[in-house]
Amino acid sequence: MELTGAEIVVRCLKEEGVDYVFGYPGGAILHVYDALYKQDAVKHILVRHEQGAAHAADGYARATGRPGVVLVTSGPGLTNTVTGIATAYLDSVPMVVICGQVPTKLIGNDAFQEVDSVGITRPCVKHNFLVKDVTQLAETIKKAFFIATTGRPGPVVVDLPKDVTAAKTEFNYPKKIKMRSYSPTVKGHTGQIRKAVELMVEAKRPMIYTGGGVILSDGSKELIELTRMLSFPITNTLMGLGAYPGTDPQFVGMLGMHGTYEANLAMHHCDVLVAIGARFDDRVTGDIAKFCPEARIIHVDIDPSSISKNVKVDIPIVGSVPNVLRTMIEVLRENNLKPNSDALAQWWKQIDEWRAVDSLRYQHSDTIIKPQFVLEKLYEVTNGQAIITSDVGQHQMWAAQYYHFDQPRQWINSGGLGTMGFGLPAAMGAKLAFPERDVVCVTGEGSIQMMLQELATMLQYHTPVKIVNLNNRYLGMVRQWQEFFYEKRYSMSYMEALPDFVKLAEAYGHVGMLIERPSDVENALRKALAIKDRTVFLDFLTDPEENVFPMIPAGGGQNELLLAGRDKMVSTHEEGMVLV
Repeated sequence: MELTGAEIVVRCLKEEGVDYVFGYPGGAILHVYDALYKQDAVKHILVRHEQGAAHAADGYARATGRPGVVLVTSGPGLTNTVTGIATAYLDSVPMVVICGQVPTKLIGNDAFQEVDSVGITRPCVKHNFLVKDVTQLAETIKKAFFIATTGRPGPVVVDLPKDVTAAKTEFNYPKKIKMRSYSPTVKGHTGQIRKAVELMVEAKRPMIYTGGGVILSDGSKELIELTRMLSFPITNTLMGLGAYPGTDPQFVGMLGMHGTYEANLAMHHCDVLVAIGARFDDRVTGDIAKFCPEARIIHVDIDPSSISKNVKVDIPIVGSVPNVLRTMIEVLRENNLKPNSDALAQWWKQIDEWRAVDSLRYQHSDTIIKPQFVLEKLYEVTNGQAIITSDVGQHQMWAAQYYHFDQPRQWINSGGLGTMGFGLPAAMGAKLAFPERDVVCVTGEGSIQMMLQELATMLQYHTPVKIVNLNNRYLGMVRQWQEFFYEKRYSMSYMEALPDFVKLAEAYGHVGMLIERPSDVENALRKALAIKDRTVFLDFLTDPEENVFPMIPAGGGQNELLLAGRDKMVSTHEEGMVLV
């Protein structure tokens, strides 16, 4: 039996087990929307902006580990998704974006709503396809899902001319696919793994540094086992939080620009660094010339192009995180290898001294809401079990610092691209995936307004999330940098005209709350979380002058941190520490 290209698209989505498609219709993709109408296996979520579709699919993918799917029309439909595609690309999130295109005979004619979708997205996708023959459509979609979900995951775009969706052919969906030019290495080199293990057990000041690759590859179980076997200290990147339990004594906190004092100092002074599923991002390394100056570096990653890209490593291991870590565990057990216990005890003693600095301590207040306090209370009232999405800025860093993530796929935020507006649609995607779980979007008054229209989508599809708006009336991270590095010239960082967020939430059919006093914070959070069937927008008026600490200034090394002052303003150097 012959099917149209549009019907083939829908059948392919069914074959891939797709539950939700996030999208927005338009002329070039209407045949596919008509095919969706005739079935009920694949549910469509009608967003209010195509960027919201990409972020919602992204949130769904990060929460579940399954690919997010986006369906948009040609021209502006596709261009509106590009920010969401780039967000997924930089954070290695599996996503398939199917976009309409003008008929093949009009491609290149500047037809109505025509853009070069392949050319525009090429820099920010793992791969993209332009389908010109309906007989190739099913195989192409199979390839798209295969590429998006294997190796280092990422977004794949399928550009679909309207005439291809109307043409007919026999439907035959391949069960498996092989691509001669694409074959990710999954198993690590045994010799390299043995060398790495030998170096690890000889270390006197070891450190494990892990990133989002552990979560993406579902390698948390193996990571926990290996880390506890070795009794090594471990730190996570912003994208890696939850890969190792944040409440575990061996966890020394997040590292990097806004990481803890103990994590950054341990990195700086370690003699063996085990990097797993991390890419040595500039927000982690600081000045590369100053990065881990005494360390020999082991790097485990499935993407060979990431190894020695930013930092030269001594023992590279290409392979999937779970496979490599399982082999490391086997080598340790089979050879009864143990780390240097005396040296490790001294190393932990030093780390505990750095911990005593209490770098996340802040000045409490009875009169003005401190944003850190809101996050501490949020962690408390949710018992640390909520899925937390965030936008980008100070609130993102406070969420990472004060909400202790014990599980993978619990922390969903835009790390690589740093996309304001990400948090709200991502929360919607996560809530669709896990309707029984509390999902909380931590945001700021700047970020929330960038995708605010998705409040309508959330009402239509009943995704009752809780929105924690840390409203300091500033673009907070911009203001912080202007305070530190631009002599307090607050150029365009003050949000002079803001809406009444309570009334705005109510206008969209949700519940709004205004919280102005610290004494009301906990009760407001508990009340909001008790309302299980409604989205609740909590507008917390927070201290406009609060800054995120610790902070490594641009160009600084990991031992050059700014810390919040204690009882008075001081300026002193101790292991590179600066109290301000």
